[in-house]
Amino acid sequence: MNNPGIIRNRLKIESTIINAKCFLAVQEEFGTFDSYVWQFVGSKPIHNSWKTLKEIPTETDESRNLSKDLKKRGFKFVGPTIIYAHMQATGLVNDHLVDCFRYQHSSRNGS
Repeated sequence: MNNPGIIRNRLKIESTIINAKCFLAVQEEFGTFDSYVWQFVGSKPIHNSWKTLKEIPTETDESRNLSKDLKKRGFKFVGPTIIYAHMQATGLVNDHLVDCFRYQHSSRNGS
């Protein structure tokens, strides 16, 4: 808690421990956490075709559903906005703008 180089919010620190336990429980139930999260996008990446940054949502029905299920399983700090960012970062959603050099690459490779 006294280290300025790390998160010092007690609730966030405690939630990390809780989330790790919940993560293990999901792995036990589904075999992998990967198998669990991919079901929320129909087991294939969502490829959006945004032209401007303003079009990109901060949350979607899929992120709200995943967030709700994670909360039901005991996870903490997993609101739909942070879950949508996770979905973007892990390839469940391709939100590269159509004129971005990564858009076509991500669309071709399925991530």
